Amino acid sequence: MDQPSQPSNHQVIIFLGPPGAGKGTQAERLAAEAGLIKISTGDILRDHVARKTELGEQVAPILAAGQLVPDHILVALIRDYLSGLSSLRVIFDGFPRTVPQAQALDELLHELGAPVQAAILLEVPDEELIGRIVERGRQAAAAGQPVRSDDTEEVARRRQQVYREETAPLIEYYHNCGRLTEVDGTGSMDDVYGRIQATVVPS
Repeated sequence: MDQPSQPSNHQVIIFLGPPGAGKGTQAERLAAEAGLIKISTGDILRDHVARKTELGEQVAPILAAGQLVPDHILVALIRDYLSGLSSLRVIFDGFPRTVPQAQALDELLHELGAPVQAAILLEVPDEELIGRIVERGRQAAAAGQPVRSDDTEEVARRRQQVYREETAPLIEYYHNCGRLTEVDGTGSMDDVYGRIQATVVPS
């Protein structure tokens, strides 16, 4: 007997791209307009750091160094989060970041009957990415707001290197799965969002 089709109330989208590509901003806008929940492992982890939880103390030096948090920590975090949702209408921002994470996520979503619909890759030249991140830090400092530890040129460049070495293989993974959609991430936020809308039809 054929497996039942994906329930119409489930929708899972992944945003891919290097740090500074605008994943968070665009994912948040799409989530608001399509009735989805944006899941940012970065936000969740930074919240733990700010609250000085056991997990926060464990990952704080990792985040400050611009390195990737171990897979087993992130996968457990996602499993715990998804288990509390009645309907999987979500956008992943910043997860998965490695092929093993993607494979673990696929297994989890298969169990839940909500496979990934699309993996959207935002493409932006490296030097523009570095400029965006440094400017984000400058604006936060000028406004008297806390500056994220990763909003410096040194850490930004290190994160770009980590991305190229460890995260970029996800592009090939989702391409081979037939779920990759490449989107030009340059230009105004409205321009980029318009391109994203053209590739994703909310269910």
